[in-house]
Amino acid sequence: MRLMTFRHGGPGGGEGACGAGAVHAGVLTGDGIASVPAINAKYNLRLPDSLLAIVQADIRTIPVDGVPAIPLAEVTPRLPWDAPPKIWCIGLNYLSKAADTNARQPEEPGSFMKPASCMFEPGEDIVLPPPEISNDVDAEGELGVVIGRKCRYVPRGKARQAIYGYTTTMDLTALDILSRNPRYLTRSKSIDTFFSFGPVIVTAGEVEDVDALEVVTELNGEVYSKDFVRNMKTRPDELVAFHSEYMTLCPGDLISTGCPKGARIKAGDRVRARIDGIGTLEASVRAGERTPFGFE
Repeated sequence: MRLMTFRHGGPGGGEGACGAGAVHAGVLTGDGIASVPAINAKYNLRLPDSLLAIVQADIRTIPVDGVPAIPLAEVTPRLPWDAPPKIWCIGLNYLSKAADTNARQPEEPGSFMKPASCMFEPGEDIVLPPPEISNDVDAEGELGVVIGRKCRYVPRGKARQAIYGYTTTMDLTALDILSRNPRYLTRSKSIDTFFSFGPVIVTAGEVEDVDALEVVTELNGEVYSKDFVRNMKTRPDELVAFHSEYMTLCPGDLISTGCPKGARIKAGDRVRARIDGIGTLEASVRAGERTPFGFE
């Protein structure tokens, strides 16, 4: 299945199967997207109208035959879910990335975590921080792994059983902050609008050969970098097994598996992550303003 969270119609509330402005989960079909409320009505089901709840219930097959599809031109893709329980990202997982940054690949996955507060909606803006905070930002298209079951100490040979599916991610870095001290990694990665995923989640059974997927980052319509998953130092199922050694993995957790090479971005740019067979994730880049809020 290919799943997506989407808004149908204009902003505001919305009642019923697909009220104007309502946000729903749905299954992509050849004609558009079949919403979960429409599927429930057709088949007398009680599927949760939430992609995270669908993942948590490990639902991997949903009937769509005979369900009216909403044309994709009428919907706005949204984040599959707003707050993943955990977001793991992997640094220097491609040799091409290490070579680009004059860095040595670590022997073990160079992983770090990001907060949900740094996410932006697919198709919306990356807002650069004020230049006194950072003036050197790159954007990295990556393959994302979606965890599908609660698990710990997963054997390497059974790691794929823990994977619900795959998605496209975009990870951003304030390179000048990171260059001052490697201990500033979390800070350099956690600025608002420095991560996104989706909008499509592809169930694992739909991907015949993960190693054959090509991860592409495009900048202003041109390919900036690309590489195949098979060239990762630590492959997706190995990453699942490795991280399960250190903490319990939960349904809806993400592992963003690394980028071949990040594209340095500036206001006015358009950046896109593309993985054929999985999906695309794109954003415009604009300058941010220092606008205080939340206190008097």
